[in-house]
Amino acid sequence: MNTATPSPLVLIYDRNATRSSAILDLRLSGCVNYADRHGWQIAGLWVDRGDDALSATRPQFCALIEVMRVEAGRRATICLVHNWCRLAHDDALRLTLQQRVAQVRGCTATTFGDSDARAHAVLAGLSHGSA
Repeated sequence: MNTATPSPLVLIYDRNATRSSAILDLRLSGCVNYADRHGWQIAGLWVDRGDDALSATRPQFCALIEVMRVEAGRRATICLVHNWCRLAHDDALRLTLQQRVAQVRGCTATTFGDSDARAHAVLAGLSHGSA
């Protein structure tokens, strides 16, 4: 029986409020390269665009959370972003989004080597509402 731990499943997230996608494409490429260097399996890319990128209601982020919810019981799941501001510039909203990831047993990481994995229990317990 193979008991090897599967590599983490990475779900790459970004948001883009502008019409231009050149910088977005560079950030996404950086995320893909970062995941590849770590040997992580990439599940896909989720990008909220336009007004969705600026609001608290993020359809693509919600879709990412649902995939994490399904996969979290099978292996480690990581929401990978270029940097923390790709979730939100507003600290309170960013924390809320990180909590949503933690509540489905995932963690959030950046291509700069930052991760909230060590704060998982705190993040998952901060919000008593549903994810």
